[in-house]
Amino acid sequence: MATLYVIATPIGNLGDMTFRAVETLKTVDLVACEDTRQTLKLLTHFGIRARLLSCRAANEASASRKVIAALDERKTVAYCSDAGTPAISDPGAILARSAASAGHTVVPLPGASAFASLVSVAGISDKTVVFEGFLSPKGGRRKSRLKELLETGAAFVLYESPFRILKLFADIVDLERERYVCVGREMTKVHEEYLRGSALEISAILKEKTELRGEFAVFVSGHDAKAQTGCKYLPVYADNESKEVIV
Repeated sequence: MATLYVIATPIGNLGDMTFRAVETLKTVDLVACEDTRQTLKLLTHFGIRARLLSCRAANEASASRKVIAALDERKTVAYCSDAGTPAISDPGAILARSAASAGHTVVPLPGASAFASLVSVAGISDKTVVFEGFLSPKGGRRKSRLKELLETGAAFVLYESPFRILKLFADIVDLERERYVCVGREMTKVHEEYLRGSALEISAILKEKTELRGEFAVFVSGHDAKAQTGCKYLPVYADNESKEVIV
């Protein structure tokens, strides 16, 4: 049977693309992707020409059937979401399951992940970390789910847009203001920044900013900030000249 490669792509810095991913994309017969325009930018950067097939959340089931048909013809296929690892708050799960159920080999090519990246710099060794991703934009549902997550005593990771980040922190502060959090903004990009401290401290810092831009990832520990050491505001800016970012 044929092989479906599930490929992680950079979350910002194109230097994070793995050698294996580049070489695989050069050889496959078809590249299924969340957004053909975004993936085309990535392929062009690495001098790769490939046939593209749209496979996004809205059409993943029907697109999966087209991929399976290609695999049945013994063609090799790669799947990429817009950024990071497919199926982690991105499409890809339906396709991977469908390909495996059809008897084809499904191979992951690991790489960039906002979830793993944030956990690696959070500075906390919680034994259990739950990946939650985006919460509901509706205030009542968001706060209700936050309450459930906080009551588990486990750490968890959320994704949030700049338009709702203050509302998210207002809810966390209302429920558990002393809980330790680490926020990553624009990770691996030119204006990369990290904030560490209690939910109350980070909420105050975010409120002071004149403008909030970029995507946010939020690590919430199962423990209070007072139990940690070195929990404070810590911006991290990388050398802009070394950043290759998809615009």
